[in-house]
Amino acid sequence: MKKIRIIAGIAAAALAVVGLAGCSSNSSADGGGKTTVNWWTWDDHQAAAYKLCIPGFEKENPDISVKISQYNVDDYFSKLTAGFVSGTAPDAFQNSVPLLGQYAGQKQIMPLDDLIKKSKFDLGKFDIGVDSWKYTDGKQYGIPLDWAGAAIYFNEDMVKAAGITDDEVKNMTWNPDDGGTFDKIVSHLTIDDKGVRGDQPGFDKTHVKTYGIGTLAAGDFNGQTSYNPFVTTLGWKLGGKVKAWPKVLPFDDPRLAKTVDYIRGLGERGLMPKFGQFTVSSSEQMGAGQVAMAQDGTWNATTITKVPGIKVGIAPTVKGPEGRGMISNSNANNIFVGTKHVDQTWKWVSYMGSVECQTTAGKTATFLPSIAKALQSTVDAQKAQGIDISSFVTALENGELYPVPPTANGQELTDTLQPMFEGFYNGEGSSSFLKQAQEKSKEIIAKK
Repeated sequence: MKKIRIIAGIAAAALAVVGLAGCSSNSSADGGGKTTVNWWTWDDHQAAAYKLCIPGFEKENPDISVKISQYNVDDYFSKLTAGFVSGTAPDAFQNSVPLLGQYAGQKQIMPLDDLIKKSKFDLGKFDIGVDSWKYTDGKQYGIPLDWAGAAIYFNEDMVKAAGITDDEVKNMTWNPDDGGTFDKIVSHLTIDDKGVRGDQPGFDKTHVKTYGIGTLAAGDFNGQTSYNPFVTTLGWKLGGKVKAWPKVLPFDDPRLAKTVDYIRGLGERGLMPKFGQFTVSSSEQMGAGQVAMAQDGTWNATTITKVPGIKVGIAPTVKGPEGRGMISNSNANNIFVGTKHVDQTWKWVSYMGSVECQTTAGKTATFLPSIAKALQSTVDAQKAQGIDISSFVTALENGELYPVPPTANGQELTDTLQPMFEGFYNGEGSSSFLKQAQEKSKEIIAKK
Protein backbone atom coordinates (compact mmCIF):
# COMPACT_ATOMS: atom_id res chain seq x y z
CA MET A 1 0.00 0.00 0.00
CA LYS A 2 1.22 3.49 -0.77
CA LYS A 3 1.14 6.10 1.89
CA ILE A 4 -1.43 8.67 0.82
CA ARG A 5 -2.14 12.33 1.37
CA ILE A 6 -5.89 13.02 1.54
CA ILE A 7 -6.98 15.78 -0.79
CA ALA A 8 -10.14 17.78 -0.20
CA GLY A 9 -11.15 18.64 -3.72
CA ILE A 10 -14.54 20.36 -3.52
CA ALA A 11 -16.39 22.04 -0.67
CA ALA A 12 -18.61 19.88 1.51
CA ALA A 13 -21.55 22.13 0.73
CA ALA A 14 -21.33 21.13 -2.90
CA LEU A 15 -21.19 17.48 -1.96
CA ALA A 16 -24.34 17.74 0.08
CA VAL A 17 -26.48 18.32 -2.99
CA VAL A 18 -25.64 14.91 -4.40
CA GLY A 19 -28.08 12.16 -3.53
CA LEU A 20 -29.09 8.81 -4.92
CA ALA A 21 -31.95 10.21 -6.98
CA GLY A 22 -30.86 11.72 -10.27
CA CYS A 23 -27.31 10.33 -10.06
CA SER A 24 -25.65 8.45 -12.86
CA SER A 25 -22.36 6.63 -12.44
CA ASN A 26 -19.92 5.95 -15.24
CA SER A 27 -20.81 2.27 -15.45
CA SER A 28 -22.37 1.26 -18.72
CA ALA A 29 -24.00 -1.51 -20.72
CA ASP A 30 -22.88 -2.32 -24.24
CA GLY A 31 -25.10 -3.32 -27.14
CA GLY A 32 -24.87 -6.98 -26.17
CA GLY A 33 -26.33 -6.30 -22.75
CA LYS A 34 -22.99 -6.66 -20.95
CA THR A 35 -22.60 -4.32 -17.98
CA THR A 36 -19.28 -2.59 -17.34
CA VAL A 37 -18.35 -1.98 -13.70
CA ASN A 38 -15.81 0.80 -13.16
CA TRP A 39 -13.32 0.55 -10.27
CA TRP A 40 -10.70 3.14 -9.28
CA THR A 41 -7.48 3.04 -7.30
CA TRP A 42 -4.58 5.44 -6.66
CA ASP A 43 -2.03 2.61 -6.57
CA ASP A 44 -0.51 1.45 -9.88
CA HIS A 45 0.66 -1.77 -8.21
CA GLN A 46 -2.85 -2.61 -7.05
CA ALA A 47 -4.30 -1.72 -10.43
CA ALA A 48 -1.99 -4.25 -12.04
CA ALA A 49 -2.58 -6.84 -9.30
CA TYR A 50 -6.38 -6.74 -9.41
CA LYS A 51 -6.42 -6.83 -13.21
CA LEU A 52 -5.20 -10.39 -12.73
CA CYS A 53 -8.53 -11.14 -11.02
CA ILE A 54 -10.65 -9.95 -13.94
CA PRO A 55 -10.44 -13.13 -16.10
CA GLY A 56 -11.63 -15.33 -13.23
CA PHE A 57 -14.41 -12.91 -12.34
CA GLU A 58 -15.64 -12.47 -15.91
CA LYS A 59 -15.61 -16.24 -16.43
CA GLU A 60 -18.00 -16.58 -13.47
CA ASN A 61 -20.00 -13.52 -14.58
CA PRO A 62 -20.05 -13.44 -18.41
CA ASP A 63 -22.61 -10.62 -18.40
CA ILE A 64 -20.24 -8.25 -16.54
CA SER A 65 -16.97 -6.64 -17.59
CA VAL A 66 -14.65 -4.71 -15.30
CA LYS A 67 -12.69 -1.56 -16.11
CA ILE A 68 -9.89 -0.58 -13.70
CA SER A 69 -8.63 3.01 -13.68
CA GLN A 70 -5.63 4.28 -11.72
CA TYR A 71 -4.99 7.94 -10.98
CA ASN A 72 -2.03 9.56 -9.29
CA VAL A 73 -2.69 10.08 -5.60
CA ASP A 74 -2.34 13.86 -6.01
CA ASP A 75 -5.38 13.82 -8.32
CA TYR A 76 -7.30 10.80 -7.09
CA PHE A 77 -9.46 12.24 -4.31
CA SER A 78 -10.18 15.52 -6.10
CA LYS A 79 -11.36 13.55 -9.16
CA LEU A 80 -13.42 11.30 -6.91
CA THR A 81 -15.03 14.26 -5.18
CA ALA A 82 -15.80 15.91 -8.51
CA GLY A 83 -17.41 12.63 -9.58
CA PHE A 84 -19.66 12.67 -6.51
CA VAL A 85 -20.90 16.13 -7.47
CA SER A 86 -21.47 15.34 -11.14
CA GLY A 87 -22.76 11.82 -10.56
CA THR A 88 -19.93 10.30 -12.59
CA ALA A 89 -17.95 8.72 -9.78
CA PRO A 90 -16.89 5.10 -10.34
CA ASP A 91 -19.23 2.31 -9.26
CA ALA A 92 -16.68 1.22 -6.64
CA PHE A 93 -13.30 2.49 -5.51
CA GLN A 94 -10.43 1.99 -3.12
CA ASN A 95 -10.60 4.27 -0.09
CA SER A 96 -8.58 5.05 3.02
CA VAL A 97 -9.97 5.07 6.58
CA PRO A 98 -9.60 8.84 7.23
CA LEU A 99 -12.23 9.58 4.57
CA LEU A 100 -14.85 7.10 5.76
CA GLY A 101 -16.47 9.67 8.05
CA GLN A 102 -16.70 12.29 5.31
CA TYR A 103 -18.04 10.04 2.57
CA ALA A 104 -20.47 8.07 4.74
CA GLY A 105 -21.64 11.19 6.55
CA GLN A 106 -22.42 12.92 3.26
CA LYS A 107 -24.08 9.75 1.93
CA GLN A 108 -21.70 9.39 -0.99
CA ILE A 109 -21.09 5.69 -0.29
CA MET A 110 -23.65 3.05 0.51
CA PRO A 111 -23.92 0.79 3.54
CA LEU A 112 -23.30 -2.79 2.47
CA ASP A 113 -25.13 -4.71 5.19
CA ASP A 114 -28.12 -5.70 3.05
CA LEU A 115 -25.87 -6.87 0.23
CA ILE A 116 -23.71 -8.81 2.67
CA LYS A 117 -26.75 -10.50 4.17
CA LYS A 118 -28.42 -11.21 0.82
CA SER A 119 -25.32 -12.82 -0.68
CA LYS A 120 -24.27 -14.50 2.59
CA PHE A 121 -20.87 -12.84 2.28
CA ASP A 122 -18.59 -13.93 5.12
CA LEU A 123 -16.79 -11.02 6.80
CA GLY A 124 -15.19 -13.54 9.15
CA LYS A 125 -12.64 -14.47 6.48
CA PHE A 126 -10.83 -11.18 7.06
CA ASP A 127 -8.15 -11.09 9.73
CA ILE A 128 -7.87 -7.32 9.82
CA GLY A 129 -9.77 -4.22 8.74
CA VAL A 130 -13.46 -5.05 9.10
CA ASP A 131 -14.24 -2.91 12.14
CA SER A 132 -12.32 0.04 10.72
CA TRP A 133 -14.99 0.37 8.05
CA LYS A 134 -18.04 0.61 10.30
CA TYR A 135 -19.53 4.10 10.45
CA THR A 136 -21.10 5.72 13.53
CA ASP A 137 -24.48 4.29 12.50
CA GLY A 138 -23.04 0.80 13.10
CA LYS A 139 -23.28 -0.17 9.44
CA GLN A 140 -20.53 -1.68 7.29
CA TYR A 141 -19.39 0.60 4.47
CA GLY A 142 -16.20 -1.07 3.31
CA ILE A 143 -14.89 -4.49 2.32
CA PRO A 144 -11.19 -4.79 3.31
CA LEU A 145 -8.56 -5.01 0.59
CA ASP A 146 -5.20 -4.75 2.31
CA TRP A 147 -3.35 -3.56 5.39
CA ALA A 148 -0.03 -1.98 6.15
CA GLY A 149 2.25 -1.45 9.10
CA ALA A 150 5.90 -0.64 9.69
CA ALA A 151 9.13 -2.60 9.56
CA ILE A 152 12.83 -1.91 10.00
CA TYR A 153 14.94 -2.47 6.90
CA PHE A 154 18.70 -2.87 7.36
CA ASN A 155 21.83 -3.08 5.22
CA GLU A 156 23.11 -6.56 6.03
CA ASP A 157 26.72 -5.77 5.05
CA MET A 158 26.86 -2.66 7.24
CA VAL A 159 25.41 -4.59 10.15
CA LYS A 160 27.94 -7.37 9.71
CA ALA A 161 30.85 -4.90 9.39
CA ALA A 162 29.77 -3.37 12.70
CA GLY A 163 29.96 -6.76 14.42
CA ILE A 164 26.20 -6.91 14.89
CA THR A 165 24.19 -10.01 14.00
CA ASP A 166 20.95 -10.07 12.05
CA ASP A 167 19.26 -11.62 15.07
CA GLU A 168 20.31 -8.69 17.26
CA VAL A 169 18.68 -6.30 14.80
CA LYS A 170 15.56 -8.44 14.63
CA ASN A 171 15.24 -8.45 18.41
CA MET A 172 15.99 -4.83 19.29
CA THR A 173 14.52 -3.58 22.56
CA TRP A 174 13.60 0.00 23.34
CA ASN A 175 12.54 2.27 26.18
CA PRO A 176 12.40 6.09 26.32
CA ASP A 177 14.93 6.38 29.17
CA ASP A 178 18.11 4.81 27.75
CA GLY A 179 16.89 3.63 24.34
CA GLY A 180 17.58 -0.05 25.01
CA THR A 181 19.56 -2.15 22.54
CA PHE A 182 17.98 -0.14 19.71
CA ASP A 183 19.93 2.92 20.83
CA LYS A 184 23.15 0.94 21.16
CA ILE A 185 22.80 -0.54 17.68
CA VAL A 186 21.86 2.77 16.04
CA SER A 187 24.82 4.47 17.75
CA HIS A 188 27.27 1.80 16.63
CA LEU A 189 26.00 1.81 13.04
CA THR A 190 26.46 5.58 12.78
CA ILE A 191 29.83 6.60 11.31
CA ASP A 192 31.29 10.09 10.81
CA ASP A 193 33.45 11.11 7.85
CA LYS A 194 36.61 10.11 9.78
CA GLY A 195 35.34 6.57 10.35
CA VAL A 196 34.51 7.12 14.02
CA ARG A 197 31.33 5.39 15.21
CA GLY A 198 28.57 7.12 17.12
CA ASP A 199 29.40 5.31 20.36
CA GLN A 200 33.16 5.98 20.20
CA PRO A 201 35.18 8.89 21.61
CA GLY A 202 35.74 11.69 19.12
CA PHE A 203 32.58 11.06 17.08
CA ASP A 204 31.68 14.21 15.11
CA LYS A 205 27.93 14.52 14.94
CA THR A 206 28.20 17.46 12.52
CA HIS A 207 29.97 15.44 9.82
CA VAL A 208 28.15 12.12 9.56
CA LYS A 209 28.80 9.83 6.62
CA THR A 210 26.31 7.11 7.51
CA TYR A 211 23.46 7.47 10.00
CA GLY A 212 22.44 4.45 12.06
CA ILE A 213 18.82 4.88 11.01
CA GLY A 214 16.84 7.07 8.62
CA THR A 215 14.83 9.86 10.14
CA LEU A 216 12.03 8.84 12.48
CA ALA A 217 10.74 12.41 12.51
CA ALA A 218 7.62 12.77 10.36
CA GLY A 219 4.68 15.12 10.20
CA ASP A 220 2.04 12.37 10.11
CA PHE A 221 0.02 12.78 13.27
CA ASN A 222 -0.62 9.03 13.52
CA GLY A 223 3.14 8.35 13.37
CA GLN A 224 2.75 5.09 11.45
CA THR A 225 6.39 4.88 10.39
CA SER A 226 7.82 7.27 12.98
CA TYR A 227 6.83 7.45 16.65
CA ASN A 228 3.96 4.98 16.75
CA PRO A 229 5.86 1.65 16.75
CA PHE A 230 7.83 3.03 19.72
CA VAL A 231 5.11 4.58 21.88
CA THR A 232 2.76 1.64 21.32
CA THR A 233 5.26 -0.52 23.22
CA LEU A 234 4.48 1.69 26.23
CA GLY A 235 0.76 0.95 26.00
CA TRP A 236 -0.32 4.18 24.26
CA LYS A 237 -2.71 4.08 21.29
CA LEU A 238 -3.91 6.83 18.97
CA GLY A 239 -7.55 6.47 19.94
CA GLY A 240 -6.83 5.78 23.59
CA LYS A 241 -9.19 3.13 24.92
CA VAL A 242 -11.64 3.77 22.08
CA LYS A 243 -11.15 1.61 18.99
CA ALA A 244 -13.26 3.71 16.65
CA TRP A 245 -14.67 7.23 16.42
CA PRO A 246 -12.80 8.72 19.40
CA LYS A 247 -13.89 12.15 20.57
CA VAL A 248 -10.30 13.18 21.22
CA LEU A 249 -6.80 11.97 20.34
CA PRO A 250 -4.87 11.55 23.61
CA PHE A 251 -1.67 13.37 22.63
CA ASP A 252 -1.24 15.01 26.03
CA ASP A 253 0.31 11.91 27.57
CA PRO A 254 3.76 11.65 29.20
CA ARG A 255 4.44 8.40 27.34
CA LEU A 256 4.08 10.14 23.98
CA ALA A 257 6.04 13.18 25.16
CA LYS A 258 8.97 10.98 26.20
CA THR A 259 8.83 9.16 22.87
CA VAL A 260 8.89 12.20 20.60
CA ASP A 261 11.57 13.79 22.79
CA TYR A 262 13.69 10.66 22.37
CA ILE A 263 13.17 10.66 18.59
CA ARG A 264 14.09 14.33 18.20
CA GLY A 265 17.10 13.64 20.40
CA LEU A 266 18.41 11.05 17.94
CA GLY A 267 18.74 13.80 15.36
CA GLU A 268 20.35 16.18 17.84
CA ARG A 269 22.89 13.48 18.70
CA GLY A 270 23.73 12.96 15.03
CA LEU A 271 22.47 9.37 14.98
CA MET A 272 19.71 9.96 12.43
CA PRO A 273 19.10 12.65 9.80
CA LYS A 274 17.19 15.63 11.09
CA PHE A 275 13.69 16.31 9.81
CA GLY A 276 13.81 17.35 6.15
CA GLN A 277 17.56 16.81 5.83
CA PHE A 278 17.13 14.30 3.00
CA THR A 279 14.46 14.68 0.35
CA VAL A 280 14.94 11.29 -1.31
CA SER A 281 13.27 8.03 -0.32
CA SER A 282 14.52 5.51 2.23
CA SER A 283 15.54 3.13 -0.54
CA GLU A 284 17.63 5.85 -2.18
CA GLN A 285 19.25 6.76 1.15
CA MET A 286 20.15 3.13 1.75
CA GLY A 287 21.44 2.77 -1.80
CA ALA A 288 23.68 5.80 -1.35
CA GLY A 289 25.02 4.49 1.98
CA GLN A 290 23.57 7.47 3.85
CA VAL A 291 21.70 5.27 6.35
CA ALA A 292 22.30 1.76 7.66
CA MET A 293 18.66 1.13 8.65
CA ALA A 294 15.30 2.66 7.89
CA GLN A 295 11.91 2.29 9.52
CA ASP A 296 9.44 2.38 6.65
CA GLY A 297 6.09 1.04 5.54
CA THR A 298 5.41 -2.55 4.65
CA TRP A 299 4.16 -1.21 1.30
CA ASN A 300 7.76 -0.31 0.40
CA ALA A 301 9.17 -3.79 1.06
CA THR A 302 9.54 -4.70 -2.61
CA THR A 303 11.29 -1.40 -3.35
CA ILE A 304 13.73 -1.18 -0.44
CA THR A 305 14.77 -4.83 -0.61
CA LYS A 306 15.62 -4.53 -4.30
CA VAL A 307 18.07 -1.64 -4.08
CA PRO A 308 20.89 -2.49 -6.51
CA GLY A 309 24.22 -3.43 -5.00
CA ILE A 310 23.13 -4.06 -1.40
CA LYS A 311 21.41 -6.83 0.48
CA VAL A 312 18.60 -5.58 2.68
CA GLY A 313 17.12 -7.55 5.55
CA ILE A 314 13.76 -6.96 7.23
CA ALA A 315 13.34 -6.76 11.00
CA PRO A 316 10.25 -6.32 13.16
CA THR A 317 9.78 -3.01 14.90
CA VAL A 318 11.27 -2.61 18.38
CA LYS A 319 10.14 -4.51 21.44
CA GLY A 320 9.34 -2.34 24.44
CA PRO A 321 8.16 -2.68 28.04
CA GLU A 322 4.76 -3.97 26.86
CA GLY A 323 5.99 -5.98 23.89
CA ARG A 324 5.76 -5.01 20.25
CA GLY A 325 2.96 -3.02 18.70
CA MET A 326 2.11 -0.70 15.85
CA ILE A 327 -0.76 1.07 14.19
CA SER A 328 -2.08 -0.52 11.01
CA ASN A 329 -3.85 1.26 8.21
CA SER A 330 -6.52 -0.54 6.21
CA ASN A 331 -7.75 0.19 2.71
CA ALA A 332 -11.13 -1.04 1.54
CA ASN A 333 -13.65 -1.03 -1.27
CA ASN A 334 -16.54 1.42 -1.13
CA ILE A 335 -19.54 1.50 -3.47
CA PHE A 336 -20.75 4.84 -4.83
CA VAL A 337 -24.32 5.53 -3.77
CA GLY A 338 -25.13 6.70 -7.29
CA THR A 339 -24.19 3.52 -9.14
CA LYS A 340 -26.85 2.30 -11.57
CA HIS A 341 -25.67 -1.28 -11.25
CA VAL A 342 -25.68 -2.18 -7.56
CA ASP A 343 -25.87 -5.95 -7.98
CA GLN A 344 -23.14 -6.15 -10.62
CA THR A 345 -20.89 -3.80 -8.65
CA TRP A 346 -21.39 -5.84 -5.50
CA LYS A 347 -20.44 -9.01 -7.37
CA TRP A 348 -17.10 -7.41 -8.32
CA VAL A 349 -16.48 -5.95 -4.86
CA SER A 350 -17.29 -9.23 -3.12
CA TYR A 351 -15.11 -11.12 -5.62
CA MET A 352 -12.22 -8.80 -4.79
CA GLY A 353 -12.84 -9.77 -1.18
CA SER A 354 -12.50 -13.48 -1.90
CA VAL A 355 -9.59 -15.76 -1.00
CA GLU A 356 -9.25 -16.60 -4.68
CA CYS A 357 -8.86 -13.02 -5.89
CA GLN A 358 -6.69 -11.80 -3.01
CA THR A 359 -4.43 -14.83 -3.45
CA THR A 360 -4.07 -14.09 -7.17
CA ALA A 361 -3.44 -10.38 -6.55
CA GLY A 362 -1.18 -11.11 -3.59
CA LYS A 363 1.22 -13.08 -5.77
CA THR A 364 2.44 -9.78 -7.16
CA ALA A 365 3.97 -9.25 -3.68
CA THR A 366 3.31 -5.50 -3.66
CA PHE A 367 0.81 -5.28 -0.77
CA LEU A 368 -0.50 -7.33 2.15
CA PRO A 369 -3.98 -8.85 1.62
CA SER A 370 -6.49 -8.59 4.46
CA ILE A 371 -7.21 -12.33 4.33
CA ALA A 372 -4.48 -14.34 6.07
CA LYS A 373 -4.93 -17.31 3.73
CA ALA A 374 -4.24 -15.00 0.80
CA LEU A 375 -1.41 -13.25 2.63
CA GLN A 376 0.58 -16.47 2.46
CA SER A 377 0.75 -16.13 -1.33
CA THR A 378 2.48 -12.80 -0.88
CA VAL A 379 4.93 -14.32 1.60
CA ASP A 380 5.69 -17.19 -0.79
CA ALA A 381 6.14 -14.84 -3.75
CA GLN A 382 8.62 -12.74 -1.79
CA LYS A 383 10.44 -15.80 -0.48
CA ALA A 384 10.97 -16.97 -4.06
CA GLN A 385 12.79 -13.68 -4.63
CA GLY A 386 14.94 -14.15 -1.53
CA ILE A 387 12.95 -11.71 0.63
CA ASP A 388 11.61 -12.76 4.03
CA ILE A 389 8.47 -10.83 5.06
CA SER A 390 7.35 -13.45 7.57
CA SER A 391 7.69 -10.89 10.37
CA PHE A 392 4.60 -9.13 8.98
CA VAL A 393 2.58 -12.30 9.31
CA THR A 394 3.96 -12.87 12.80
CA ALA A 395 2.86 -9.37 13.83
CA LEU A 396 -0.64 -10.11 12.56
CA GLU A 397 -0.82 -13.53 14.22
CA ASN A 398 0.54 -12.22 17.55
CA GLY A 399 -2.01 -9.41 17.75
CA GLU A 400 0.69 -6.74 17.61
CA LEU A 401 -1.35 -4.54 15.27
CA TYR A 402 -4.12 -2.12 16.15
CA PRO A 403 -6.18 -0.37 13.47
CA VAL A 404 -6.12 3.32 12.69
CA PRO A 405 -9.28 4.53 14.42
CA PRO A 406 -11.71 6.15 11.99
CA THR A 407 -12.38 9.75 13.00
CA ALA A 408 -14.62 12.55 11.96
CA ASN A 409 -13.07 15.31 9.84
CA GLY A 410 -9.93 13.38 9.01
CA GLN A 411 -8.71 15.91 6.42
CA GLU A 412 -8.89 18.83 8.83
CA LEU A 413 -7.08 16.81 11.48
CA THR A 414 -4.28 16.19 8.99
CA ASP A 415 -4.08 19.81 7.87
CA THR A 416 -4.01 21.11 11.44
CA LEU A 417 -1.85 18.59 13.27
CA GLN A 418 0.81 17.88 10.67
CA PRO A 419 2.41 21.37 10.85
CA MET A 420 2.53 21.05 14.65
CA PHE A 421 4.51 17.81 14.52
CA GLU A 422 6.74 19.17 11.76
CA GLY A 423 7.49 22.28 13.80
CA PHE A 424 8.48 20.23 16.81
CA TYR A 425 10.81 17.99 14.80
CA ASN A 426 12.33 21.11 13.27
CA GLY A 427 13.39 22.13 16.77
CA GLU A 428 10.59 24.58 17.52
CA GLY A 429 9.52 24.56 21.16
CA SER A 430 9.08 21.48 23.31
CA SER A 431 6.87 18.42 23.48
CA SER A 432 4.40 20.53 25.43
CA PHE A 433 2.85 21.23 22.00
CA LEU A 434 1.10 17.87 22.45
CA LYS A 435 -1.37 19.46 24.87
CA GLN A 436 -2.46 21.92 22.20
CA ALA A 437 -2.56 19.11 19.62
CA GLN A 438 -4.95 17.18 21.85
CA GLU A 439 -7.19 20.21 22.33
CA LYS A 440 -7.23 20.83 18.58
CA SER A 441 -8.15 17.21 17.88
CA LYS A 442 -11.11 17.44 20.24
CA GLU A 443 -12.28 20.66 18.66
CA ILE A 444 -12.00 19.35 15.10
CA ILE A 445 -13.60 15.98 15.76
CA ALA A 446 -16.59 17.67 17.39
CA LYS A 447 -17.38 19.73 14.29
CA LYS A 448 -20.49 18.79 12.33
